Amino acid sequence: MTTYETDVNGKFIPATQRPDGTWRKARRVKDGYVPQDEVPLYESKAKKIQAQRPNNSLPVGMCPLVAQAVKEKQEKQLKKQKLKEQQQQQQPKIVNSTPGLLNVTSKFEAVKKPKNNSSSTQQQQSSSTSSQHENNQKQGKEPPRNVTEITDKIDDLAIDDRQEVTKKLKKLRKKLREIEEIEQKIASGELAKPEKDQLDKVARKSEILSEIQELESVRKVVK
Repeated sequence: MTTYETDVNGKFIPATQRPDGTWRKARRVKDGYVPQDEVPLYESKAKKIQAQRPNNSLPVGMCPLVAQAVKEKQEKQLKKQKLKEQQQQQQPKIVNSTPGLLNVTSKFEAVKKPKNNSSSTQQQQSSSTSSQHENNQKQGKEPPRNVTEITDKIDDLAIDDRQEVTKKLKKLRKKLREIEEIEQKIASGELAKPEKDQLDKVARKSEILSEIQELESVRKVVK
C-alpha cells in the first residue's frame, strides 16, 4: 500500500528509497488519487456475469427444458449401455443387434452357407455332381449354373440393401436437420416455449447421429 502524508498544501507521497540506494522524489497528488498498482483490473460485463454464475448453470440461450430432456436421455442411454455390457459378460455368445440396423451379413451368409448335412451326404452329392458333370461333358451339354445363380442372388441382395440403407439415411438426415432448426430457434429466442414433441426430437439427436454413423459403415460394407 502507498503511504500518504499531508501538509498545509495537501496530500503527497513522501520520498522513498529504491533497492539500488537512490531516492524517489516526493510527489504531490490530488484528492481521490489511486496509484497504478492499486487500480482494480477491468472486467467486462459478460465476465462478471460468468463469475457470478454457478458452475452447473446452462449455456447462454439454452432452454432449461431442453437441457433437462437431453440429460435424462443421456442417463437412460448410459443405463442401457451398462445393462448390455453386463449381459455380454454373462452370455458372451449372444450378439446384441442394434435396433433399426440392417443385418446385411446374415443375408449374405444365408446365400453362401449351404445346409448342414452329414459328411456322407456331402460326399454322395459331390460324387453325383462330378458324375453328372462328366455325363454333361460327354453329351455336349453346358455345366450346371449353381455358382452363377448364387452370385446373382448375392448381387441382388447387395443392390436391395444399398437402396434400403440410402432411404433410411435420407430419413435420418432429414430428422437431424429438423432438430438443428429447433435448437437454433430456441437459442435465438424465437421459440421460447417449445412443445413436448419438439423436446423429444432434440433429446434423440445423439441417438440419430449414432444411427447415421452405423448406416454409413454398413453402406461401405455393402459397396
